[in-house]
Amino acid sequence: MGRLTMATRKELTAAAGARYRTSDRAKKSRILDEFVDITGFHRKHAMRLLRGQEDAGPGRRARRRVYDEAEHNALVLLWEASDRICGKRLKALMPALIEAMERHGHLDLGPEIRNKLLAMSAATIDRALARVREGLGRKRRRHATHSLRRSVPIRTSADWNDPSPGFIEADLVAHSGPSARGSFIQTLVLTDIATGWTECAPLIVREQTLLSTVLTELRKQLPFALVGLDTDNDTVFMNETLKAYCDAANIVFTRCRPYRKNDQAFVEQKNGAVVRRMVGYRRFEGLEAAKLLAELYRSARLFVNFFQPSFKLMIKQRDGARVRKTYSAPATPHQRSAADARTPDTVRHHLQEIYAALDPVALLRDIRGAQERLAALADTQPIAHPAAASPSIDLFLASLRTAWKDGAMRPTDRPIVKAKRGRRRPDPLIRATLDLRKWFEAEPWRTGSELLSRLQAEYPGAYPNKLLRTLQRRLKSWRSEKANALLFVPTEETLLGHEVTTTQ
Repeated sequence: MGRLTMATRKELTAAAGARYRTSDRAKKSRILDEFVDITGFHRKHAMRLLRGQEDAGPGRRARRRVYDEAEHNALVLLWEASDRICGKRLKALMPALIEAMERHGHLDLGPEIRNKLLAMSAATIDRALARVREGLGRKRRRHATHSLRRSVPIRTSADWNDPSPGFIEADLVAHSGPSARGSFIQTLVLTDIATGWTECAPLIVREQTLLSTVLTELRKQLPFALVGLDTDNDTVFMNETLKAYCDAANIVFTRCRPYRKNDQAFVEQKNGAVVRRMVGYRRFEGLEAAKLLAELYRSARLFVNFFQPSFKLMIKQRDGARVRKTYSAPATPHQRSAADARTPDTVRHHLQEIYAALDPVALLRDIRGAQERLAALADTQPIAHPAAASPSIDLFLASLRTAWKDGAMRPTDRPIVKAKRGRRRPDPLIRATLDLRKWFEAEPWRTGSELLSRLQAEYPGAYPNKLLRTLQRRLKSWRSEKANALLFVPTEETLLGHEVTTTQ
C-alpha cells in the first residue's frame, strides 16, 4: 500500500475518531487495530489522535520557546541598524555589529541575551523577523509558476500511446547567435505526434500574450484541430495566460519533466531538422528579421510537410544494454495524415488539393531567397530587392544540377562574416615610426630593446619601457616584409616600377 497523504490521514482520523469516541471498549479495540494497520501510526499515537487529543500531524509536540521578547526586541534593533539585510547576512554581521554598537554606547545586552543572539541561526532570524517585515507592506516575492506548474500534469514520451492527430509538442528555438544578451527573436515550433506535421512562427520577444496570439494564428494553419499542447517548463509556457487560453479552448495542457529533453523528443528533433537546418545559428533581432523569418516559414511549412519524408519510431525494445528500435517507412506528414483512418475526409481532400497545386522547385527557390536575405541581414550586408533577388524557375532549376560542386548551398550555412579586429587605441609609436623604420632599414639586425633604448635617448621621457612588446611586434612585421622581398621573385610591374625609379 502506498504512503498516505496528509489530507487522507486527516480525513481518515476524523471519520474513525467520531466512531471511536462513541463506541464501547471492544469496538474501540477493533477500530484502533484497523486504524493502525491502515496508517502505520504507533498505537499510542493513534489512540491520542482518535480521542481528539492531538492533530493529525506525525506526533509533533509543542516546541519549547527559546527566544523571549527581550531577544526579539534586540534582534529587531540589530536588523534596523544593519539596514534591514537578510538573515544569512545578519547572522554573519551579528558579532561585529553587537561589538560596535556596545562600544559606542548604543546597546547594552546582558550575557544571556547576547549569547542567545549569537547562537541564533539564519533561518530562525528570518522567522523571528517575518512578522515585522509583513508590517512594512512589502511581501516576499514568490514564483507564481510553482503552484501553477504543479497543477499542470506531466507527460513523458512513453505516455503518448499512439494519439490521434492534434496532440502537439511545442518548444522555442532561440536565435541569439553566440551571445544570449539583449533581445533576440525566437521561433515557436509546433510538432504533431501522430503525423509529424510541423508549424513555425517567429516571436519578436518572449511574452506570454504574444505567444497566445501567435498560437492562435498557427492553429488556423493546422490541418486538424489542436487537441493537446505539451510544453517544457519554461516560464513563457508555465503561466496563467497560456493555461487560461488552453482551458477556454478545451486544449489538454501538459508539460514534460524538468531537464528531461527526451520527454519532448518529437519537437526537439524538428528544432534541428527544420529550424536550425533552415535558419542556422546566426543572431536575428528586430522587425525586419522577424518579417524575413515569417516569409521563410511560409514556404518552409509547405516544403517540409508535403515534400520532406521522415522516419517515425514505432517500437523500442531494450535487451540489457542494447536497445533495438523499429522505424516506420519514411513518409511525409501529408502522407501520414492521409493514411490515418482518424483523419476526416474533408481534411484529407483539402490537403490533396493543396498538394496538387504545389511546385517543390518554386518552394525551394523561395526558401533559398529568404535564406539569402536573412544571412545578409545578420551579416549586415546590403539586401537587394526581393523581386530582383529571386531568379526564374528555369535558372534556379539549372543551378540545382551543378549545385553539388559548390558545396553548401543554403546561405544560412555559410560561415558567419566577422568584422576584422582593428586597433582599439591610438598607436603609441606613431610619431617615432619614421625614425624607427629608418634605423631598422640601416641596421635590421638590431633588437627591439636596442631600438627602444635609442628611442628613449632621442626622446627622453616620451617612450617608457612598457612599449617594448609593441615595438617587438612592429619589428616582427617589418622583418616578415623583408623576408618576402628576398624570397619571392618580383613581378613584372614591380620590375618596371624599379626601372622607372632608377632612370629618374
